Amino acid sequence: MAIQRLEHVGIVVDDLAAAIGFFVELGLELQGEASVEGRWVDSVVGLESVRAEIAMLQTPDGHGRIELSKFHAPRDSAGDRHAPAANTPGLRHVAFAVEDIDALVAGLRARGSELVGELERYEDRYRLCYVRGPEGIIVELAERIG
Repeated sequence: MAIQRLEHVGIVVDDLAAAIGFFVELGLELQGEASVEGRWVDSVVGLESVRAEIAMLQTPDGHGRIELSKFHAPRDSAGDRHAPAANTPGLRHVAFAVEDIDALVAGLRARGSELVGELERYEDRYRLCYVRGPEGIIVELAERIG
């Protein structure tokens, strides 16, 4: 058997509404929200007494999806979180191809998001940047220019 496609990327958040708003501002479309709990989800995620809310968002072309999860139970034991640096091992960012990167960045800044570094040009191919959204989520935006 071979992988058929990437189904979605899952991101656990504390403020589900803020995370949904961030990704909608980026241009993703909210597909739906649901509450999950019970033995089946406990078994799948390897935790006990799970109660969570999830939201599924999709890119406009229908090929990419993000699943946001807010766990009400069990409590997170990780403690205090800091925004990790770009070279910290683990999942660091999700990248999206965009149009009109300047307008998109301006809209995100108006909602309180900040650039991680600068909006830069990569050769004659792309203009790109990293944006930090709610809870330290990093999104790379790339506009093809060549």
